[in-house]
Amino acid sequence: MLLKVENLNVFIGATQILRNVSIGINEGEVICLLGRNGAGKSSIIKSVIGLYPSRSGKITFKEIDITSLSSRKKVLSGLGYSPEDTRLFSELTVKENIILSTWVKGKGEMFSFETIFTIFPRINQLLDRKGLNLSGGEKKMVSIARALALNPSLLLLDEAFEGLAPLVVKHFIEALNRIRGLGVTILLGESNVRIASQTVERSYIVERGEIIFEGHPRDILENEKLLTLVGR
Repeated sequence: MLLKVENLNVFIGATQILRNVSIGINEGEVICLLGRNGAGKSSIIKSVIGLYPSRSGKITFKEIDITSLSSRKKVLSGLGYSPEDTRLFSELTVKENIILSTWVKGKGEMFSFETIFTIFPRINQLLDRKGLNLSGGEKKMVSIARALALNPSLLLLDEAFEGLAPLVVKHFIEALNRIRGLGVTILLGESNVRIASQTVERSYIVERGEIIFEGHPRDILENEKLLTLVGR
């Protein structure tokens, strides 16, 4: 198993935000964390990448315990992360935003721009455009490309489809399939089960910081009770 999260408990101050979360991801899978806004999807992803420290539990990546590692060391181990708000530098160009991420690895291996263009052809036309002049969908593309430039084994995507027009969603689904074709495993945080059903083979429903269901998104679409938990 590429990533294994066991009985993870996370607090912010005195408030517990994750309760005994356990998930597993095999190499080559596209897995989705489903749930409404505030359910805990982003908190799980942030805990895996190291932005939220755990109170207890264990995170294993490539059979190595990475629970207490810093975010930088987790990235160096092969984790890539694209946050919901993209976190692009508005005054830097698209090319600079992508290259900037590789400083973490120094002279380590990175994706070529040619590879990135095969995933997101649109980026080839945006290299000299500053971050502040990008649309929401373009920012998400660049954020994912920046994470891919680090050559990750596992890509963590937080709400990659949020706010996108239907046609752009279609292009993003195609891009995720191309990323998977390059051998990158994907953990996706998503609120829309219908979108998830088009690209993932297994999902976890997150509700109030707990995992309450594991199965294919199709199983959720066919279950009225589960649909009420993730929204329509």
